[in-house]
Amino acid sequence: MKTVAIAGTGLIGASFGLALRSAGFDGAIIGVSSPGAVKAAVEAGAIDRGASLEEAAGQADLVFLAQTIGRIIDTLRRLDPLVKPGALVTDAGSTKCEITDVGRQHLRRAQFLGGHPMAGKEKRGASEASASLFRNHTWVLTPDEPAELETPAAKEFRGWLGKIGARVVSLDSDAHDRVVAYTSHAPQLASTALASMVAGRVTAAESTIAGSGLTDMTRLALSSYDIWRDILATNSGHIERALGFYIQELEHIRENLRTRELQREFAKGAEFAAQIRRGK
Repeated sequence: MKTVAIAGTGLIGASFGLALRSAGFDGAIIGVSSPGAVKAAVEAGAIDRGASLEEAAGQADLVFLAQTIGRIIDTLRRLDPLVKPGALVTDAGSTKCEITDVGRQHLRRAQFLGGHPMAGKEKRGASEASASLFRNHTWVLTPDEPAELETPAAKEFRGWLGKIGARVVSLDSDAHDRVVAYTSHAPQLASTALASMVAGRVTAAESTIAGSGLTDMTRLALSSYDIWRDILATNSGHIERALGFYIQELEHIRENLRTRELQREFAKGAEFAAQIRRGK
């Protein structure tokens, strides 16, 4: 792998470039994005220069799509005539079924391997990028068949993921979308809903009467709708089911505020919270 093209040089794309450099990649890293985003990524040291998609894809051995989901899908639909034959195309989209379907339908001259780095921040842009963003975080790959992970290009890519410190996990696309509806998408919506509910019922002065719990619980509410719009639209079925179970749990808690039934819920919740912290 001598040349990498990163389409979308915001937080994730720029962090990937920085991580590759930190891990010893000495090839060319070309950015495809708006002039402002390219400038910020060059200044951060994440890419060497900017280029058009046509130029970057024609030179790259690896094309990393770190755009919003809608932009990833649009790029995949027009990428095949532009891409270097034999290249690997992968992405960082937070949902996988629709992206993977489009990638498989439209790419013929290159291999497509869906991906999702489970890392990020509430703030956006190359100025927030970090070479360590993916370290000790899960990076999901979504091949249709296990053999797709064993091509020379895929094996080299997986090797670089190991070098940047990511923990690689393989799932099929639907299993990925089902799991993240519970582990990522429902938490975002719960945080947004809590912040919105409190904002409508507590004044600015009264909001200072709060412990760290409110700050912790509303951290995700800082996230941008521009990012989440496509995520919600492309995983609505799984998210609706997850929210249904969450609403049932909240109803159960409301109905048992005066009973000891909630002791069991507290114990179950605490056990799971400790489990995920042990796994970090």
